[in-house]
Amino acid sequence: MNFIFTDEQLELRAIVREFLADKSAETAVRALMATPSGYDPAVWKQMSDQLGLQGMAVPEEYKGSGFGYIELGIVFEEMGRALLCAPYLSSVALATEALLRCSDEAARKDLLPGLAAGGTIGTLALLERPGRWDEAALHMRARRQGAQWVLDGEKRHVLDGHIAELILVGARTDAGIGLFAVDGAAPGLTRTPVQTMDQTRRQAHLQFAGTPGRLIGDEGAGWTVLRRVLDTAAILMAAEQAGGASRAVEMAAGYAKLRVQFGRPIGSFQAIKHMCADMLTEAEAARSAAYHGLWALAAEDEDVPLAASLARVYCSQAYSRVAGDNIQVHGGIGFTWEHPAHLYFKRAKACEPLFGTPAYHRELLAARLGLRPHPQPVEA
Repeated sequence: MNFIFTDEQLELRAIVREFLADKSAETAVRALMATPSGYDPAVWKQMSDQLGLQGMAVPEEYKGSGFGYIELGIVFEEMGRALLCAPYLSSVALATEALLRCSDEAARKDLLPGLAAGGTIGTLALLERPGRWDEAALHMRARRQGAQWVLDGEKRHVLDGHIAELILVGARTDAGIGLFAVDGAAPGLTRTPVQTMDQTRRQAHLQFAGTPGRLIGDEGAGWTVLRRVLDTAAILMAAEQAGGASRAVEMAAGYAKLRVQFGRPIGSFQAIKHMCADMLTEAEAARSAAYHGLWALAAEDEDVPLAASLARVYCSQAYSRVAGDNIQVHGGIGFTWEHPAHLYFKRAKACEPLFGTPAYHRELLAARLGLRPHPQPVEA
């Protein structure tokens, strides 16, 4: 297993970091947090036109850049550092990935070019009450009405569901779980933005009432696709979490060098020194877990599900601990609205339940290793 990046990959990281330093500075993040859409369409277009980020891992035949998951993971890691306010996770890691994994070539040709070019914002609507990420928790029904399919039910906490133009929906049919593409302007679709802890990443509840949808792939093969999408998204988000944790370590270490008490930088005190060392250890271990998952995806390894659960468990907990310790190192100023430390802490805590909590993924990891039955989680 080789985690050494090529010169091209290092150059990609440098380019993306420079771009985000300009477009996702703290002032821009705070400004976008207060907007209804939660992102800047001009920056979204620049991400596509100048860097090709939306189509990074999309094959060239579908108008993508044709890179792999290692490069895509680098992009997610840098976006985590910068707290980018954009529908990148929902459109790239969920909607685009679902289409890439499905068996419907016609749907890929119709829908992927728009996603890859950034002209279409996509998302995946999966979570329902009571907030579980397993197959048994999907209750929304899809039924035939004449020559088309229609959907009835509710999806909760859909990432960027208030602005998505293409919504891929997991719904139950007589043959099992199906995957359906719904236009964001479809009749019978009601979107309700919800207030969340992390204002840098928006969510919405979606209500479907006889809403027309296009069946993607075979009628009962949806869960096979969705399970792989969730594993892939978990690994990519782990890379984002590793990037955020790394930035929090840098913030804490930088402040510890500058803040003087009793005539000495606080970083010279043993308690702060040990805390920063522990933070660095956590962040580096999280990065290793995320990189292992990216390698498994790139190699199409059979252990991708194991790598996904491992990355979700460790990166979620590490990011939350490091972001919390960053606030502690900063002391009183770290608790204020004016300081950016709380933005990373909120992002860390909001990421924990996405695609399954660490507790759920511990149980899932044990089940995937054959150590216990498949978990039946009670909450997301």
